[in-house]
Amino acid sequence: MPTLSSRKPVSRPFELPAWWPLAAIMLLAAVLRLATLDLQSFWYDEAFTPVHVLHPSLWATLRSVVHTENTPPLWYVLVWADSRVLGNGEIALRLPSALAGVATVPVAWAIGGELTRRRTTAIAAAAFVAVNPLLVWYSQEARAYALFVLFAAVAMLCFLRALRTPSPGWMLAFACSGALALSSHYFAVFLLIPMVLWLVAARERRRTALPAAAALALVGVALLALISAQGGHGTQWIGQWALSSRLQAVPQYYLTDYYGASLGHGIELLVALPILLGLGYGLWRVLTPTEERGAAIALAIGAGGVLIPIALAALGADYLAPRNLVAAMIPVSALIAVVVPSERAGVVGIALAVTIAVAFLAISVDVNLSPRLQRGDWRGLAKVLRESSPSGSAGASAAAGERRVITTVELGAAPLEYYIPGLRNLARGTSVTVSEIEETGYSPLRPSAASPPAPGFRLVGRSDVHGLIAYRFLSTRPRTVSEATLRRHVITAVRPEVLVGPGVQTTLTPSA
Repeated sequence: MPTLSSRKPVSRPFELPAWWPLAAIMLLAAVLRLATLDLQSFWYDEAFTPVHVLHPSLWATLRSVVHTENTPPLWYVLVWADSRVLGNGEIALRLPSALAGVATVPVAWAIGGELTRRRTTAIAAAAFVAVNPLLVWYSQEARAYALFVLFAAVAMLCFLRALRTPSPGWMLAFACSGALALSSHYFAVFLLIPMVLWLVAARERRRTALPAAAALALVGVALLALISAQGGHGTQWIGQWALSSRLQAVPQYYLTDYYGASLGHGIELLVALPILLGLGYGLWRVLTPTEERGAAIALAIGAGGVLIPIALAALGADYLAPRNLVAAMIPVSALIAVVVPSERAGVVGIALAVTIAVAFLAISVDVNLSPRLQRGDWRGLAKVLRESSPSGSAGASAAAGERRVITTVELGAAPLEYYIPGLRNLARGTSVTVSEIEETGYSPLRPSAASPPAPGFRLVGRSDVHGLIAYRFLSTRPRTVSEATLRRHVITAVRPEVLVGPGVQTTLTPSA
């Protein structure tokens, strides 16, 4: 008879830890955001920050935020500190957004868990946030949107915890996270309104919720002075974009990212189809009471973040840019995560949730493969302009700068100034003496694009860098050209800019 010591230990099957899905989803989110962080060049808003906003002094940077930006100061403080350590390269300035994007994933996991107390909802919410094309896009942009998304998500999580446990601690956490969201983007207020109303609606929570609501109101009032000082800088383009087109762009951005319209409505429908089928099937199978409540909360917050700005736009306070609604996509994703893989939807619901995540992932990967889905390649265009310069680098020497001027569209000015250091705007009412004129822009081009911008110049080359066009005109000798003449001849029919290097001599135009 075998003794106790001779018995073989019973082998147990290997079991992964309970948190492994979150770790895997976070790893995927990090790869999507960090591996290609410098794949695309800066576009106008991104380049404007290092060229015109960031200064060695934090105080000078904050003054620039007041006079040139239309966003609260928190992101600029963080990116200023980041630039002091890592510099102002593409990876350095985008890194805070990428890290914020990755950090949003576990917050979405926790939100899903709070809404239904089901692990499936948590996994789905985290997965949707990790691979959604729009959220990946803004995690790779040197602007405040990813930080706005993160703090809005944290505020939603603290709100849910305060609903479940209305203690002073959770109310304080909600107030602090809401204040950080407001300090990241003014549109946070539209997400916070339904949360505050929900908290104070119940009598048993009102006493602890009112101080948090009052604190958020004080932060909002304090920001009013900054909003007034900023005066809506850079928002004029919003009113020039038809409201109907902007409303159409909101779901389009969520499904296929910022430039996803070039994919066509067929691809949008393919991405939307599993979402619509999943929502319909989940509701048809009937949600459990806990899921109903979680879906109602997510719907209320998402509706506040989207419908309030739409209502204000209809009333004349029109600041409705689709990208300003990006944080509302967190409750929208949470709503989908509650309904599609609901408990009674079973395997079908899980399969549809997986299909949604795979569709999102495919679009996010396609952005890295297709220049037509990416930001304009101003870095590539700047390289072409540098190589066309006799010295090989525009603005690198007085000799090169004395004979070249570059015209561009408004959205190209800051990127070209960033990628070709030393360029500056040519002052109104002045003239330059040059032997080379580079005209840059994009389609649709003016009919006169290939014609010489001034007498004595001839076309010697045309370059196309993923849709950004450059025409090069030369003269056999330096000729004086007015700034007004150069502005009139920009090749794209939008607001023009004229840039010159540090060595270019300017004179007052006689007729000015």
